[in-house]
Amino acid sequence: MRGEKNTVKTVKRRVYGLRFILIAALCAACIISLFVIVPRIIKKASRLPAASELDRLWSKADYKGVYELSSRVLAEYPFQNLALTYRGYAAFFLALSQPEPQQAHLYIDTAVNSLRLALMQATKRTKPQIEYMLGKTYFQKNMLSAYHYYADSAVRYLTEALASGYTAHDIYEYLGLCYADLNMTEESIAAFTEALSFNDSDTLLLAIARQYYKNGQNEAAKPYLYRIKNTSTDEVFVLTCARLLGDIYFSEGNIEDARKEYEAVLKKDPNDADSYYGLGLIYEKEGDMIRARASWRKALKAQVNHAGALNKMDAKK
Repeated sequence: MRGEKNTVKTVKRRVYGLRFILIAALCAACIISLFVIVPRIIKKASRLPAASELDRLWSKADYKGVYELSSRVLAEYPFQNLALTYRGYAAFFLALSQPEPQQAHLYIDTAVNSLRLALMQATKRTKPQIEYMLGKTYFQKNMLSAYHYYADSAVRYLTEALASGYTAHDIYEYLGLCYADLNMTEESIAAFTEALSFNDSDTLLLAIARQYYKNGQNEAAKPYLYRIKNTSTDEVFVLTCARLLGDIYFSEGNIEDARKEYEAVLKKDPNDADSYYGLGLIYEKEGDMIRARASWRKALKAQVNHAGALNKMDAKK
């Protein structure tokens, strides 16, 4: 019996000894691998296109070159942060220049994916700018989509960029447009008003006026429209303001001033469907349905799918 016990102990010692040797061998192999493989990786990484080359292409606004170079890097190193950031930026600007929506969609999706991955590895210094660009990218994705489901994502990243201390002349304008798309009228007005301190433009003045009108604040909308009408050299903006003033006057029951605005627009642009529609509403209010229907027909001739005129013509059949 004692001999058997000694034999078992000997076997156990051999087993434990083999395990120890095996673990030691694995550890040694790992250490050897680290010394052999890591230098190869570092050496291989040193062959990445230099940041200066991406900077050079970017400074020349060669977005296609930046996109292709960063894509080549990412094909070999999928999470290389510099390449992800540059590809996201380049894809965003390439999307803006595409005449075909399908190709623009592809670039925007690439920009979103690249910037989201870059944000995961961003430093405290680069994080705010990537958030800003990601917000703008989601805004463009929202604009390109048949169903606008991305305005909230744009707001999220733009506000995070602001919270991180990032400032840009267009950030509040983008926020105003996104809030408007989300029917957050008061937030939209606040953002557009803040944007005026960076860029006092007809586009912003009109955007603010529209949001005030949408919010039922006609008196607040009027000064912005008067300002554009009196100072703008862009006839498109002037006519747009006149049309919106016509809508405001009509909603207030000021029929004559509304008529003057619509007629002033049609004098400059005889194919303005909205002004024909507005005149039709005035004639309807005055009880002159023959002239009302004639105006709505003109609206449909100028714009075959004008929703208001279609509804009126269908309702009066």
